[in-house]
Amino acid sequence: MNNTPIGEKKTNIRYVILAMIFMVTTFNYVDRATLSIAAPAMGKELGFDTVAMGLAFSAFGWSYTSLQIPGGWVLDKYGARLVYGVGLILWSIFTFLQGFVGYFSSAFVVLFALRFLMGVAETPAFPTNSRLTVMWFPTHERGFATSIYQSAQYFALAAFTPLMAWILHAFSWHHIFFWAGGIGIILGIFWLKYVREPKNHTGVSQAELDYIQAGGGISNLGDNKSEIKWAQVRKLVNNRMMLGVYLGQFCLTTITWFFLTWFPTYLVQAKGMSMLKVGFVASIPALAGFVGGMVGGLWSDWLLKRGKSLTVARKTPIVLGLLLSSSIIAANYVSSEAIVIGVMSLAFFSKGVGNLGWCIVSDTSPKELLGISGGIFNFFGNMASIITPLTIGFILKATGSFNGALLYVGLIGLLGAFSYLFIVGDVKRLEISADNPVEAPNSKPC
Repeated sequence: MNNTPIGEKKTNIRYVILAMIFMVTTFNYVDRATLSIAAPAMGKELGFDTVAMGLAFSAFGWSYTSLQIPGGWVLDKYGARLVYGVGLILWSIFTFLQGFVGYFSSAFVVLFALRFLMGVAETPAFPTNSRLTVMWFPTHERGFATSIYQSAQYFALAAFTPLMAWILHAFSWHHIFFWAGGIGIILGIFWLKYVREPKNHTGVSQAELDYIQAGGGISNLGDNKSEIKWAQVRKLVNNRMMLGVYLGQFCLTTITWFFLTWFPTYLVQAKGMSMLKVGFVASIPALAGFVGGMVGGLWSDWLLKRGKSLTVARKTPIVLGLLLSSSIIAANYVSSEAIVIGVMSLAFFSKGVGNLGWCIVSDTSPKELLGISGGIFNFFGNMASIITPLTIGFILKATGSFNGALLYVGLIGLLGAFSYLFIVGDVKRLEISADNPVEAPNSKPC
């Protein structure tokens, strides 16, 4: 428990926690991206065609998506520190073991199984991120906090894609999995030793706790363990606003999974780049996505501080970002490598600007259902982790070209903008009780 005197100066431990969330989320995405860098060499060595690689890419998504709701329940029951720390260590072990799949006669089966298990272990990751930001940050800082950990996915690709490509070139594809998994295990141990919820962190002052709570943060979220009723869950998934948010997140995540899976192969096969060159070139759109993610979060908080409604502040960056992300289709009509990378960078920058779905969930979820609400949201969003790699794999098999794949990704971006414009409506917190699961008419954010 916190023993800091009431009058002590306000600390800023929440930013240290945010830095930890950022680091863990970075390696969450590094581990997901390992296969995309290893895929061209691995597929050639082990004899995997495009459909087989599409299935391997999707293995993570099958488990990660299907277990989102149970993962949210586990998070609500056992808390953020333990669930995230143990999950990080486990998914890092499964990543490490992927370096050995070439030693098995049934290499594809082993690879699929390890990617599947990795998805199981990563299930509570983003609901935990959302829960911790609700606990540690007031409403007017939450857009920024969300943009930080959401931008970790772009930072992971920008900073580590060149490194993984160099490891592939200097050693072999096996070593990509070895170093990524090894670092993750160490980081998981450190997480368990340091991270705590606000009222249990010895470094936080009462002044910081008061600041968080006065601004709408829920620093005492873990104090009361309420029993979850399925009537509450049904109300959540039947709500029009939440259904629109779920569809929008599926569309955003579709763009993410193109870059996480097929983008390096696109640069090798469609643009004739070497894998070493791809390692550096592919980091440029990722860097643009990182900048876009920061812009989106800061822009949203700025609009909120300027007196705009929560609806305007959150939806404006999302809608504009999704609309501009459809620019990825333009890559079908240019041949210059520089222009192609420019188009991809614009699309990923725009996706970053619009990547505020988790902030929306923090602002709208019933307080007693934050974990399971995040799990449902991530379930719908990460259907894209299954559908995207498989769809693109089949498009490539049928047409031998990436043109249809880029058209698919761009049209999905437009669908996401439509969802936020015409389905979501006003952004407000739902209030659901076990006995009378209805939406509060005047719900306030956080």
